[in-house]
Amino acid sequence: SINMQELPYKRTDRVGQQIREILGQIALKHIDLSHLGFITFTGINVSPDLRSAKVFYSVLDPKYPKDELQAAMNDLRKAFRKYIGPELKIKNIPKLKFYFDESQEYSEKIDKLLKNLKSNT
Repeated sequence: SINMQELPYKRTDRVGQQIREILGQIALKHIDLSHLGFITFTGINVSPDLRSAKVFYSVLDPKYPKDELQAAMNDLRKAFRKYIGPELKIKNIPKLKFYFDESQEYSEKIDKLLKNLKSNT
């Protein structure tokens, strides 16, 4: 059984979570981001009218400076949006804007996970 507490109750949260999952799948299947580094989508802020979404990402092993990465990610907005369309069952697909996730904690958490994985193998 699903704990209702864990499900986002707001429509914007639900849509944001869906978009985040879909973006991850697109990055695996359709749009290769490996030339930029190992990119993880960390969070999505969807506007209340669902017309725009801020997409936060972090990069492990970045191949370019932050500002170049951000420019490259935003060059891919239309491509991502095209793939999101069929997956997301809402009328207006939000316009995406990519932002580098500045939260250090996130990358530290990942680093820790990777170290744990290495020490366990």
